Amino acid sequence: MIDVKYPWPPAGQAWQSLPEPVRRAMVDAGARESERIFHGRATYNPRWRLARPPVLTADSFRELNEVCDRIAQLILDACRRRAETAGELRALLGVPPGDTRLLDEQEPLTEALLAAYRPDVLISGGEPKIVEYNIDSSLGGGFDADTVIERFAALYRQRGLLDGISARPAPSLLDRRFLAIRDELGLANGARVALLMDFDADYPGLDDPAAFIRILSPLIPRAARFGIDLVIAPVATARLDDAKRLVVDGAPVDALFRLFVPNRVTPSAGLDAVSGALTAGTLPMFVSAAAWLLGNKINFSWLYEDIDQLPADDQALIRRYVPCTAALTAAELDRALAEQAHLVAKPADGSAGHDVLIGPELSPEAWADGVRAAIARGGDILQAYVPADRVAMDFVEIGTGEVVTDDVPYSIAPYLFGRTGSGALARVGYPGSEGVLNLARGVLLTGVLLID
Repeated sequence: MIDVKYPWPPAGQAWQSLPEPVRRAMVDAGARESERIFHGRATYNPRWRLARPPVLTADSFRELNEVCDRIAQLILDACRRRAETAGELRALLGVPPGDTRLLDEQEPLTEALLAAYRPDVLISGGEPKIVEYNIDSSLGGGFDADTVIERFAALYRQRGLLDGISARPAPSLLDRRFLAIRDELGLANGARVALLMDFDADYPGLDDPAAFIRILSPLIPRAARFGIDLVIAPVATARLDDAKRLVVDGAPVDALFRLFVPNRVTPSAGLDAVSGALTAGTLPMFVSAAAWLLGNKINFSWLYEDIDQLPADDQALIRRYVPCTAALTAAELDRALAEQAHLVAKPADGSAGHDVLIGPELSPEAWADGVRAAIARGGDILQAYVPADRVAMDFVEIGTGEVVTDDVPYSIAPYLFGRTGSGALARVGYPGSEGVLNLARGVLLTGVLLID
């Protein structure tokens, strides 16, 4: 049984536990250095920057990771009760053949699929709620989270603000991921690993591949600490040699770190080359495209379909931390209309907040039209509405330098690699922001600071 103390600490309590002069000095330092701290980091927000990161207690963060790890295992178990192979699971999820690129339909569903995952967690009513689960190697935001929190921590150390205070950045998720890549793929020291990205995807900065790769270049010496010779390149530039080995940047690679989404990657000769190497068995990949299917939100509905079959401890865990979820079909229409104020609807395989309907924020007419359209389209879920608790955060307005404190919603996304917790991505709302916490809607990204 997972031993989670009750209740969880109130949002903001860890920050308030720091001495008031230290808090004031942290905010002042972060505001003055915000341009440097967030330089090169992804954002769509032209007005606001964070003046400090969220602060959590180390105990509550460890317990959150334990909860998230168990929920991931329960998701895999739910899938395995219904399917033995990736192809069978794809069909059950209603995903058309070919939509998930690089998928081996005969691949068995094994524990190896849980090599990398990041749940999205809202704090609601003082409790963590896992509103969706990203299970794949293409987990966005990691470089931004690690870089920002390391810059904040370095700034605080330079000014002596952490002297005598047991505070530190969360463990590096970048380091933990490289360790998992090495161990999960069984790589020899000095293995040449390609980090391939889709530079035709919709993400800030991808329109200039050379500049983006320069921004990512600090990953190369970090990977080297784990015996990995990392090469970063667009997936479209890959090719095959005569031995069916993948060639990137002029030489064969020993493995692939896939940092592109398998259901939205742009078709290219390079992607065909990756497929050819996988088929030939010459390219270990972190991680299998089958893992992407585990993150389909329909899997949350399966947790509730099966809940009475599970041990009591797991039943309690699901009910406490996973909002009640069902597939959005015509059979759910009457309930959806009657309980609008308590529901959200969203595509089961969607992302970036696209086509998400938040019942309490819509008129009855807009909600009814949206729900009917989702049912006609197919592939959406209906989930209990989880209102995010608001917490006081500090911001600097870019144009004026003014520091503003405002109560905003935020979410925490812990990264687990090789079933081991590391750092986390915090998505923080800004003054006047809406309820959907997504990069495309201007939320601010950072890592988290931990205190004992």
